[in-house]
Amino acid sequence: MKAIWNNTVIAESDDTVVVDGYHYFPLAALVMAHFRPASQTTVCSWKGTANYYDVVVNGETNPGAAWCYAEPRDAAAAVRGRVGFWRGIKVTG
Repeated sequence: MKAIWNNTVIAESDDTVVVDGYHYFPLAALVMAHFRPASQTTVCSWKGTANYYDVVVNGETNPGAAWCYAEPRDAAAAVRGRVGFWRGIKVTG
């Protein structure tokens, strides 16, 4: 699977986990030069607290377009330390 934004591959892995229709990539699959921690957090009733990243490619920023559950609740243990994408980031196989 590849995550693409602004015509650039920002993550690539054969090891994704699909939860709620989103592919979660391992942290090691990210091209870290394109990620900047954001201050945004949200809380999911069954997954726990998500921390967000801004995605930066070719001088453009997609704020809060990636998220990670560093310490998910037990029911969502499969996404621990993995990153999901939205806000126009294309995930394709």
